[in-house]
Amino acid sequence: MSSESIWDQSAQQFQQIFGQGWAQAVQSFQKMDLGAPAGAAAATPVQLSPDKLQALQKQYLEEAQALWAQSLQGKAEVKDKRFAGEGWASNPVAAFSAAAYLLNARTLMGLADAVEADEKTRARIRFGVEQWMAAMAPSNFLAFNAEAQKKAIETKGESIAKGMQNLLHDLQQGHVSMTDESLFEVGRNVATTEGAVVFENELFQLLEYKPLTAKVYERPFLLVPPCINKFYILDLQPDNSLIRYAVSEGHHTFVVSWRNPDDSLGKKTWDNYVEDGAIAAIEVVQAITGAGQINALGFCVGGTILSNALTVLAARGQEPVASATFLTTLIDFTDTGILDVFIDENFVKFREMQMGSGGLMKGQDLASTFSFLRPNDLVWNYVVGNYLKGETPPPFDLLYWNSDSTNLPGPFYAWYLRNFYLENNLVKPGKLTVCGEKMDLGQLTLPTYIYGSREDHIVPATAAYASTQVLPGKKRFVMGASGHIAGVINPPAKGKRSHWIRADGKFPGTLDQWLQGATEHPGSWWTDWSAWLKGHAGKQIAAPKAYGKGTKFKAIEPAPGRYVQQKA
Repeated sequence: MSSESIWDQSAQQFQQIFGQGWAQAVQSFQKMDLGAPAGAAAATPVQLSPDKLQALQKQYLEEAQALWAQSLQGKAEVKDKRFAGEGWASNPVAAFSAAAYLLNARTLMGLADAVEADEKTRARIRFGVEQWMAAMAPSNFLAFNAEAQKKAIETKGESIAKGMQNLLHDLQQGHVSMTDESLFEVGRNVATTEGAVVFENELFQLLEYKPLTAKVYERPFLLVPPCINKFYILDLQPDNSLIRYAVSEGHHTFVVSWRNPDDSLGKKTWDNYVEDGAIAAIEVVQAITGAGQINALGFCVGGTILSNALTVLAARGQEPVASATFLTTLIDFTDTGILDVFIDENFVKFREMQMGSGGLMKGQDLASTFSFLRPNDLVWNYVVGNYLKGETPPPFDLLYWNSDSTNLPGPFYAWYLRNFYLENNLVKPGKLTVCGEKMDLGQLTLPTYIYGSREDHIVPATAAYASTQVLPGKKRFVMGASGHIAGVINPPAKGKRSHWIRADGKFPGTLDQWLQGATEHPGSWWTDWSAWLKGHAGKQIAAPKAYGKGTKFKAIEPAPGRYVQQKA
């Protein structure tokens, strides 16, 4: 048979495989509907931009033809870490399947971008396509994963047996293992900064840390972490602990350790977390130290709780906090990033009916949601490694913390969704009532330090920057590199990443405008924040010799306390 006839047959096969695939992909998109609300008229099928569709089809067929030609020569090129192993490179069939998958994934994402609809609908379609394509990668299936097959042959099936053991273990524990959790223990090798529990109520324990300096600043320092996670993200290891760093810088440091709610806390509300949580913690720190004012820091949801607490106190004519730091915090919820795909009136109503009067939002459900925001990195990567290859994931303190999920009271969660994510009521003066007080951010005249992470997918840097537009006091905004956690947990000694500061103190309307006048600085933003915080910390006084104060606030137990040990 001549080479020309071989090519003719190959071309026919190409048309059958890729032409049919293109037609089916377009038909699938056209059959989608945009999700009409319950009781509404039937939704209109998805419409695709004809111009974009034509350009995408042309590109698809050109790339598919080039791929087919490469595959005939055994040179299908794959540039994706999921298919980077020698098993893929040495197996032409596997390499072709991976390359074809990537071509189809790019095309489907192009189809998603060609949808003629509002931006939120397009974002939802993109999100759905991303999830589907991540799940359907050939690397996720033993029958197609050349690297896993190669390892199975080399280990004489031991990797498959180990993978089954890993699968059974994860089914029993209820989540995919991201690290070897048996190597970590809270209080032993994470959350080890020395301190004591000096107060507790049904919502939180207050931890006071032992000073590491002979003198401390007269204004104590309180950290309010997110209640959606456990506080020890701020105290993983001695060399990356923000808590230990604050203590070593001479701050008399206290931390809120939220309780992991069970059914007994199933009726707790947002008001409870503000009044009996953040405000109570501020009052106890004042009572223990005798300070007229303290400094406070809120991280993520903890920052939103702190902003509410400070606004409630301002409405009451009280100013117990001299300065506030907000790390990757949403105050203005105009831009909520990828999480916006979940939020609409129907979703919020469903959650209100489900748990608005009581119940728990399960921690594992929350953890799964956040993991699937980055499915390749935080889900399928571990499915392949743990189950198909029979590997034990390496020890990593941050991923151990990430797997240590916490529940949320249903009324708290439902109220939070409606008033912040859906209606953005906090930035509307007088619209919201919290703890009996009308909320007005215009009353928060205290100085603030606002931090956002450039690649944050939970609190976009633009959303963190938006706080500069609604907080009227003197402000400092800093943007760091990396994401929601890695950007925050970036100790100076590591010499990693960089941060941006604008020296003129101006805050134009958008982050892009702010960046035009900002300067990039190498390394951690912690040193800049520390210098700023010391400017609000007052004079130095002798460090306390004991925990708590008198019989009312005595040491109950060593840090990190019981509450952080409770599992969801």
